[in-house]
Amino acid sequence: MSQNFENKKMLVQDIKDKISRAKSVIFVDYKGINVANDTDLRNKMREAGCEYHVYKNRLVKLALDELKIDCLDDKLQGTLAVAFSFDGETEAANVLDKVSDKAGISMKFGLVNGSFVDDAALKALANLPSKEVLIAQLLGMLQAPASGLCRVLNGPVSGLARCLNGIATK
Repeated sequence: MSQNFENKKMLVQDIKDKISRAKSVIFVDYKGINVANDTDLRNKMREAGCEYHVYKNRLVKLALDELKIDCLDDKLQGTLAVAFSFDGETEAANVLDKVSDKAGISMKFGLVNGSFVDDAALKALANLPSKEVLIAQLLGMLQAPASGLCRVLNGPVSGLARCLNGIATK
């Protein structure tokens, strides 16, 4: 076999590995991006712990076929780049959404935890707060009834203390 064929097999294996490890995989139409914007995008993706690569659509299709993901077969057309987010579902979408207008790129579709999502769902995903913020909001909502109960139970006691203080100061 030729060296080129072996290199392509290794690249398909690498793509397959990245797709299986990633929490979200976003396919981006990169037509019209210039070198400066592309470099900026790659740096921001790296800072967010994500990866951004341009692969041949055929190699991505082979990797998806090996992973038995067939919902994207008809969508792998045109100039597509792939963004992988390994730590969380929202990081790559956040970065791509922030730079999309400036760079001239657009999110087309993706996989989030193995499920197909369209561009509207990716926009919604990009606008979600981080996991830490969501956990803090959830804990605040769980804590609210307990703190409300404490205030209600403390009300008569504090009212009595104010009344006694008022009598004592007269």
